[in-house]
Amino acid sequence: MIDSVIQISIVIPLFNEEESLPELSAWIERVMKENDFSYEILFVDDGSKDLSWAVITELSRKNPNIRGLKFVRNYGKTAALQTAFQAVKGEVVITMDADLQDSPDEIPGLYQMITQERYDLVSGWKKKRYDPITKTIPTKIFNAATRGISGLDLHDFNCGLKAYRKDVVQNITIYGEMHRYIPVIAKWNGYGKIGEKVVQHQARKYGYTKFGLERFIFGFLDLLSIAFVNKFGRRPMHLFGSLGTLMFFLGTTIALWLMATKIYKIYISHEQYRNVTENPLFFLALVAITVGSQLFLAGFLGELYVKQSISKTGDYHISGITGEKADVSEKFS
Repeated sequence: MIDSVIQISIVIPLFNEEESLPELSAWIERVMKENDFSYEILFVDDGSKDLSWAVITELSRKNPNIRGLKFVRNYGKTAALQTAFQAVKGEVVITMDADLQDSPDEIPGLYQMITQERYDLVSGWKKKRYDPITKTIPTKIFNAATRGISGLDLHDFNCGLKAYRKDVVQNITIYGEMHRYIPVIAKWNGYGKIGEKVVQHQARKYGYTKFGLERFIFGFLDLLSIAFVNKFGRRPMHLFGSLGTLMFFLGTTIALWLMATKIYKIYISHEQYRNVTENPLFFLALVAITVGSQLFLAGFLGELYVKQSISKTGDYHISGITGEKADVSEKFS
């Protein structure tokens, strides 16, 4: 039986990693015994097509500290983490990848930073990487863009090796490809003490990477999404109302200028003139006025929705982001 008080929950999402799981499990077990930690390992099989689930089942039979969750299909790493975060029992939650590129030897140091140095979250930094240049350069650009938008000074947002206090992971909601931005979401939800630790990066021993270059495109779009929700999720009128007012004012100014110009030419300069509706600027003004009105209305409706939502929940701690729930076909404790 697992101890009633568990110090560390190790969450490992995986997809088709049957070769690495026995070695990874044995490595973690060795580190836990050397440091006398009470622990659990929670493998989340994200719809693997190989024998990963059979391997997890066998590992759990040999070690009661190992638990498993299996999805009916591949939902992605974010859904795997979100589901696991609601099931963990440990006081400190550590996430790592299943491909042996994250070293379990880093666990004691991460645990110490959470428990003794009182960090809310510690993100790993793979300062020296064993990846091809086609992966390292986009990663650096991605991390720089994330730092600029989020204001969070971390070097490696995409590192899977992270440590959290339990209440942090159970008070945030992630979806899409937002597992890369958990530190950003945590910061914007009030968890301000976020640290970084240089960790060892190892070359992939088995299999192949499950992520392509498209992850940076989708990841950047997700970053814009959470940045928008964080900044304007509780006050949509500040964005839509401002843009709407600006557009309406611009359109009205152009329309008045066109009419004033026509009146001037008719009654003062006696010049030739054409109808206002024959001027392309008139239609630009009409579009600006229409779009401005719609934006202002969107902001107004957004404010009504937010106020109604707050009155029902009374909760200002939630992130304002709703997550998709992944179906779990099998699980064992």
